[in-house]
Amino acid sequence: MSDVIALATELLSVDSSTGREREAVEIVARWLIARGWNVTLQEVEPGRSNLWATRAGGGVTLSTHLDTVPPYIAPRVHDGRLYGRGACDAKGIAAAMIVAAQQLAEQGEDRVDLLFVVGEEKGSPGARAANRLPATSRWLVNGEPTESRLASGAKGAQRVIVRVRGREAHSAYPELGTSALDPLLELLPQVRGLPLPVDPVLGATTSNIGVLRAGTEANIVPGLAEAELMIRLVGDVAPVRAIFEQWAQGRAELEWGSHIPAQHFHVIPGFEVAPVAYTSDIPLLDRWGTPLLFGPGSIHVAHTPEEHIVLDELRSAVDAYVRIVRHLLAEEA
Repeated sequence: MSDVIALATELLSVDSSTGREREAVEIVARWLIARGWNVTLQEVEPGRSNLWATRAGGGVTLSTHLDTVPPYIAPRVHDGRLYGRGACDAKGIAAAMIVAAQQLAEQGEDRVDLLFVVGEEKGSPGARAANRLPATSRWLVNGEPTESRLASGAKGAQRVIVRVRGREAHSAYPELGTSALDPLLELLPQVRGLPLPVDPVLGATTSNIGVLRAGTEANIVPGLAEAELMIRLVGDVAPVRAIFEQWAQGRAELEWGSHIPAQHFHVIPGFEVAPVAYTSDIPLLDRWGTPLLFGPGSIHVAHTPEEHIVLDELRSAVDAYVRIVRHLLAEEA
């Protein structure tokens, strides 16, 4: 196996579900220290640290996350693919970045930093902490599974809880109560018809009704009903919020949650370019330089039991990251 496949497999062999990243961070730290990198561990929470590796700085930072969604799935190689939790999201990407950075260092290019963060899959505390580090890079190449295309942009995200309040009563006498669930069930199908914005690059604003909560028992008229929605943004969040406020007015309360803005990214010649619909840590790392988004693998298999990355694509990603770094450093010159 090539170095990148061996390293990816080693990273996949440990469970680094969000909150349990320590062992993966230690593997990366040992690998880099043994090859002369200056490694800094930044504690994010007790037992959880980001990893920042540098030589001279001042150039390009390659960055992704080492946490994965649960449950842990051990690695296996089959039919030219590396399977396992994190194969494409994003331990395989981390391995490709590490090997690419080491190749560049061996060729005399020491203006490359590596930044690996924790918690991207749940609230991004690692990226928020990393943005307080004294970064010197002028470019940030973030890694997510983009099918080896440079992302022209990424949709943003807005969470919202839709809440309806009623009055509980014994289900044998429903007329004595007011169901909170009935009006919510009438409201939610209308979401599909809302006139949400469309962007020429990022496409349409979309929404997903991901969670429903209502009532306490089958024999009690529900006094509270909630739905959690994730809205994928293609532009300014303000008009989207206004559309949802008008939709809910007088019928439901809206509790707005975390918001990540939509973004357009820098691209370079020689790569296929396409937008992506998911979010990344890029908006939280604005001190690390002008952003690009690139990575091997497909988001369509990430977070699934069949998560994998094609071995040839993983090998090619090493060369791709080298090309990206050299092009950006040449632009800077």
